[in-house]
Amino acid sequence: MWRIVAEVVLLPAIYALSSGAVSAAPEAALPVRQIASGVYVFNGVTAEQDAHNRGAIANLGFVVGSRCVAVIDTGGSPAVGEALRASVRAVTALPVCYVINTHVHPDHLLGNQAFLGDKPVFVGHARLPAALAARGRTYVASAERLMGDTGRGIELVPPSRTVSDQDTLDLGGRMLHLRAWPTAHTDNDLTVLDEASGTLFAGDLLFVEHMPVVDGKLAGWIRVTDTLAAADVKAVVSGHGDAGAAWRDAFAKQGNYLRALADQTKAAIKAGRTLSQAVDEVARDQTANWALSELFHRRNVTAAFAELEWED
Repeated sequence: MWRIVAEVVLLPAIYALSSGAVSAAPEAALPVRQIASGVYVFNGVTAEQDAHNRGAIANLGFVVGSRCVAVIDTGGSPAVGEALRASVRAVTALPVCYVINTHVHPDHLLGNQAFLGDKPVFVGHARLPAALAARGRTYVASAERLMGDTGRGIELVPPSRTVSDQDTLDLGGRMLHLRAWPTAHTDNDLTVLDEASGTLFAGDLLFVEHMPVVDGKLAGWIRVTDTLAAADVKAVVSGHGDAGAAWRDAFAKQGNYLRALADQTKAAIKAGRTLSQAVDEVARDQTANWALSELFHRRNVTAAFAELEWED
């Protein structure tokens, strides 16, 4: 578990979104933990987005400098974004100068519009605008279908500053180092390292408990997983679940799954198995290790098969 420096108890009359209950008011703050000085994290519930959790299923956070605040991912609906903004306001009156999205998936960025009034710079991977343009309307339609009223009225907010390699943001005496990765979990993964605390926000490059979801390139994600597992940092905030002090073990577990998926898919292709056979057979020994495997494992095998079928 994380060493909890302080737990911020916010607006006790409201329900915590992570419990799966619907908040009594749109401005109800998310329950965040201070995991290092000036670094706050909300852990989303491990579930699909629905009307009960309102899309509060991903880990979100913010870092406070002496001049301003950077928010890292905003949740799966405007309501979650508003609740995260309330959490920021309960901690500091400093302006939100940056909103950083770690990748395109809707549980990480459909809350962006809640911060428009702060006039921040929205930051993302250089390939995020194209990904959002291609998928955004589908995400909005799915949000309305899955979350009802909570999913209505969503405004897509693309980045106004993009990162193609590396970048640095100054919050006032506090530097955030951003890195754009080659295609891995998606083709637009971005990590954020808080230099002062040594905390790495890995986004969905690291899944804990929740089954990893392949939406980019399996081979690339294996390489990035190995690189991040060896990173010289003090703490890692995963995209889902709580990596805690055992974050290197979490990367190892994820790597084991991804390698099993790759190796067994290659073996199935070599043996002449069809896709329909492969999805029933590949890496079935791994599924008990992960939550939501019934939703995502077959999709992962399908993605792996498509990627590896024509590999020499």
